[in-house]
Amino acid sequence: MIIIGSDHGGLALKAALHSYLNRRGFDTTDAGTNGDASVDYPDFGQKVAEAVVAGEAKLGILICGTGIGMSIAANKVKGARAALVRDAFDAEMSRRHNDANVICFGAKSITVEKATECLNIFLTAKFDGGRHIRRVGMFDE
Repeated sequence: MIIIGSDHGGLALKAALHSYLNRRGFDTTDAGTNGDASVDYPDFGQKVAEAVVAGEAKLGILICGTGIGMSIAANKVKGARAALVRDAFDAEMSRRHNDANVICFGAKSITVEKATECLNIFLTAKFDGGRHIRRVGMFDE
């Protein structure tokens, strides 16, 4: 299961990625928001991160205008490893070296096509383990 959430600024990108995932057969949950009224992104960042950490979802996707606020909000949840991703390299390394479990996008700084490419990499890349295990463990210390 993949959980996806956004604020009002990320609605269009969230809808595109949610639809893409469903077409590819992924089980998804939409954590909101679902309207264009202004909302507080930390609420959605926390909701998605908590679902991932609790094991209710394998991975999370968060979207706001820049992706920065969502990544900060999600990383406040112990056990969440949210990465702001802007290109393929970020997507790959966030999984391989940081074992990221939440990917964050800035709807104002990435296209649907680029976000889809990054999401595909994020979903298929595997954690390298090895020397990175100790470092990832330090995130929760």
